Amino acid sequence: MEDFASGLAFPEGPIVLADGSVLVVEIKAQTLTRCFADGTRKIVAHTGGGPNGAAIGPDGACYVCNNGGFEWHIVNGLTRPVGPSADYVGGRIERVDLESGETTVLYTASDKAPLKGPNDIVFDKFGGFYFTDLGKSRARDMDRGALCYAKPDGSMIREIVQPMLTPNGIGLSPEGDRLYTAETHTGRLWAFELEGPGMVKKTNAFPYPGGTLVAGLPGLQLFDSLAVEANGNICVATLLTGGITVFSPEGEIVEFVKVPDELFVTNICFGGDDMRTAYITASSTGRILKTRWARPGLKLHMQ
Repeated sequence: MEDFASGLAFPEGPIVLADGSVLVVEIKAQTLTRCFADGTRKIVAHTGGGPNGAAIGPDGACYVCNNGGFEWHIVNGLTRPVGPSADYVGGRIERVDLESGETTVLYTASDKAPLKGPNDIVFDKFGGFYFTDLGKSRARDMDRGALCYAKPDGSMIREIVQPMLTPNGIGLSPEGDRLYTAETHTGRLWAFELEGPGMVKKTNAFPYPGGTLVAGLPGLQLFDSLAVEANGNICVATLLTGGITVFSPEGEIVEFVKVPDELFVTNICFGGDDMRTAYITASSTGRILKTRWARPGLKLHMQ
């Protein structure tokens, strides 16, 4: 692995753009930032709050899950979020124009409840997007999270699964008929069968109607964001052991890719002509790492 970018303030939500640059959020700096291969970078927008997951929409704009902000601890040179920020008022979904940096708030609530901590986002082939609302954790209690579906024009948002325990990463199968989400605190990967845009096929499954447990890991290993390979494997950023765990759709471990000197491996995305260049966010040390991947990643619908 090599450093593609460094000195970032808790990078997350990587997106490979057409020119080979990588767009990331810097959660601690409250910015959307574009990193170039020559080491330079450009702040695209100051979103405030806590920009988290990000995805390019059908109009070419960047859609950002804003968790509303964290407090931050730095211990032994490693940065990590701890609880909601002092000025936290709620979460939101934002649209950022990549040319002007203009940031527009699309949603602050679903059809059921205010958004607490939107985390990650993926667009489907119909132009709508799924996102996770992880919620916020406080000293003595925490929110129960949700999965939501929305349109990028601000006209529709609905909650499709609730409650969940800290849903974080989200992705679609190559066929678009299966929605994956990784729960952080349980360290579990779930799948939901879809029967239409934003429509989960309901079953009597426990604990989540329509949900199937794909995989979990032993010991103290937590899950963050994820990406899907072209063959359907799910690549889950794994906290504390610091790497990417690759699962088959049946839940078998394909491999574990260790990231050196990092506990908070938070996300992965794919780019390059053959989609075999992986970009991994090593958040607590402020880096984006670049490596050759064993298999091609799945090309996202709006990129």
